[in-house]
Amino acid sequence: MSLIYLQTLILSLIQGISEFIPVSSSAHLVIFSDIFNSYKSSVLMDASLHLGSLIAIMHYFMKDLIDFSNNKKILNLLIIGSLPLIIVGYFFYEYNIYENLRNIEIIAWSTLVFGILLYFADKFSASKSLEGNLNLKNISTIGMFQILALIPGASRAGIVITGSRFLNFNRYDAAKISFILSIPALLGASVLTLKNTFIKEEILNLNIILGIIFSYIFSYLTIKYFLIYTKNFSLNIFVIYRVLLSLILFYFIYF
Repeated sequence: MSLIYLQTLILSLIQGISEFIPVSSSAHLVIFSDIFNSYKSSVLMDASLHLGSLIAIMHYFMKDLIDFSNNKKILNLLIIGSLPLIIVGYFFYEYNIYENLRNIEIIAWSTLVFGILLYFADKFSASKSLEGNLNLKNISTIGMFQILALIPGASRAGIVITGSRFLNFNRYDAAKISFILSIPALLGASVLTLKNTFIKEEILNLNIILGIIFSYIFSYLTIKYFLIYTKNFSLNIFVIYRVLLSLILFYFIYF
């Protein structure tokens, strides 16, 4: 296998898995780029990875999305929950704030801090469900939490699950809220990166197509099995992973 295709496979694996579990896809992509410092993904490749994840989430939740289209209340609430990230994220992108934050030291600290926050949030009782208890107050709070995902290493999935658990949503529905709210986030990321792609006149090729396909496969499998996991186990394994990862990063940063 050509090295470029192997790198695409690895990037797709990282994107597909870490986008939907509480560990931060952006952090892992930055770490991968630092390890292979001669390799930097193109704008078009970034767009293809996000597009693959977007297709996977829409495919998996197709029935729910159709149901939501018939349930204007929940649909409107989910739109409201997405607005804070879309608005603030646009300004972060336009003024290049996000790229300036993408460094290993910030990632290490946010991986640790938001991992600990996830631990405490997961101790809250689980008495609420998406269909029965989602309201304007809850979704607005979750939407404000989601802004913190703009900090590299925080994890968009992780921070939405954290906010939802603090509000007493059960793990399964907290994950489901996170997945549904990822659609506007992934769509926005794809649109912004594709805009730059057209400016730079990058062209579609086999590697880009493979990026979409691999990202779709890994994303779909992650969504499916993470939801099964949340029905049976706590989120402690992800907290432990985040703490260990942050300690490893601290070692390389400060020693």
